[in-house]
Amino acid sequence: MDEEQPAARGCLSAALAGAEPQGLAATYSFEVPESGGPYSGAIRFVGTRVRVLGKPDPGDRFERIEGFDGLEPGSGRAAITTRALGINPGEWRVTAMSAERSAAPTSMRLPRRVISTATTFGQLAQGPAVRLAAWPTLVGMGAVVAVVFQALLAGRAGIDVAAVLVMSLIGCILGFVGGKAYYLVLHHKHPRQFLSAGACIQGFLLVALGVIAVGAAALGIPIGVLLDTTAPGVFLGMAVGRPGCWLTGCCAGRPTSSRWGMWSSDRRLATRRFPVQLLEAAAALVIGAVSLILVLTTQPSIAGVIFVGAVAAYTFSRQLLFPLRTESRTRIGRSVTMVFCGVVLAATVSLPILA
Repeated sequence: MDEEQPAARGCLSAALAGAEPQGLAATYSFEVPESGGPYSGAIRFVGTRVRVLGKPDPGDRFERIEGFDGLEPGSGRAAITTRALGINPGEWRVTAMSAERSAAPTSMRLPRRVISTATTFGQLAQGPAVRLAAWPTLVGMGAVVAVVFQALLAGRAGIDVAAVLVMSLIGCILGFVGGKAYYLVLHHKHPRQFLSAGACIQGFLLVALGVIAVGAAALGIPIGVLLDTTAPGVFLGMAVGRPGCWLTGCCAGRPTSSRWGMWSSDRRLATRRFPVQLLEAAAALVIGAVSLILVLTTQPSIAGVIFVGAVAAYTFSRQLLFPLRTESRTRIGRSVTMVFCGVVLAATVSLPILA
């Protein structure tokens, strides 16, 4: 064998060793040339289960082709991963070789390689630079940070902290559902993929903040004041949670050879990329810190203006970062959103702060 790639290890992997569906991840690593490019190519993975007793069935073999594009010269090591789910458990031999895509001079031809690996629980079968536990861990920590700051600032403003905590708990639960639903709609996924699909922060915030606003109105709590006291925690919590996306391989940045790039994955191709998730976390940290200072030191003439300004600033910063992401966005849509957010932000800044 040219390379041995053990299955996922750890307590969770051991506990789910026999769970269905079984799957495996096979990774082909290579070096991007120092000149020329941008480079493209494709790898054909052909897997066969070893030590098969009796007559083989379709679950004892798979074939996948994984393509890649836009690898910049000098970006260093790259790794393309294929994932095979629903296969028979056991040890596998995977042959990886170049697949014909085009005759262009920038189409990479890579040597044949044989990989030895084994199956594990399918959702845990991932390539390099993908740490699945990071997302729930950091997002959960971010939610705790958000709720703690909200409770402290709400108490300082004379709002019933117990009522706020109940509303926030309900908002987080329903917001999680909203984030999943938003992802399914945005990416045209079937509802059956609800549990395995990702989640979008936009959907979470829309639902969670909507629950808080409705709950505040029902309980007679000033909505604007509550939203202002909620804003710092929301963005400081996002600053904690967003790096989980970088570690897990979602919302990935475009491949780059820039020295500002960092080696990370989109769960399929690991290479040097723009760390847009970390940049967004930094923006959320600044917005959260500024909104916290404003809540602690000022009395807005219009309740809710700090919240509105923080949301506008965050949305504006996201639009600035979208060109660095692999996901496409229309230039007109980004421009319209940025102009709108700029106008809203300018209006909030121009308002008299003190009543």
